[in-house]
Amino acid sequence: MTRELTLKQISDCGVVAVIRSPDPKKVKPLAEALAAGGVLGIEVTMSTPKVPEVIAELAASLGDRIILGAGTVLDAATCSTVINAGARFVVSPVTDAAIIETTRKLGAVSIPGAYTPTEIFRAWAMGADVVKVFPATTLGPGYFKDLLAVMPYLKLTPTGGVDAKTIGPFIAAGAVAVGAGSSLISKAALMSGDFASVTQTAREFVAAVQAARQPAAKF
Repeated sequence: MTRELTLKQISDCGVVAVIRSPDPKKVKPLAEALAAGGVLGIEVTMSTPKVPEVIAELAASLGDRIILGAGTVLDAATCSTVINAGARFVVSPVTDAAIIETTRKLGAVSIPGAYTPTEIFRAWAMGADVVKVFPATTLGPGYFKDLLAVMPYLKLTPTGGVDAKTIGPFIAAGAVAVGAGSSLISKAALMSGDFASVTQTAREFVAAVQAARQPAAKF
């Protein structure tokens, strides 16, 4: 699987689910529920116990259905481990040159985190495939629109503050995809195992992306 194809699939779907589960056994049914709702981007964060094993299991059982990645990666050694386990993209809350280099060397998509225009540009110049604008909570879609007006070649994704109401404006402002955690996978659904509600919410997120990509969409 090439980096280019992985990047296209993430962009086509438009949503990456950020899974932070204290119980690794719930990750697979969560991923299945998300995929059933059309959210194919699955980011398993390092806060989940036994992440390499979880990723390896998902790659073996769902690798042909989902776009599997690892999140909150903070060093090159961990980056190498999760990619070798089956992650096709690597997300970090910060920009680290060694992580970007390792990710690209191993053929995965690099998504480092940055905040200011200078940080975002430097991450892109280092070889990021997509820059995760984090935290996007207080920035909003207008920030994306302003950045892309002067640097239209950037590929940006917001994480933090993204929900069903803000997806549309972020996509319309130029984000290639959005990252969503608790707004997509509620704590109540996670604790109770209500995967049907996760599927329904996933459908709503995907529908919001598709609506925002219509030529006549306005926000």
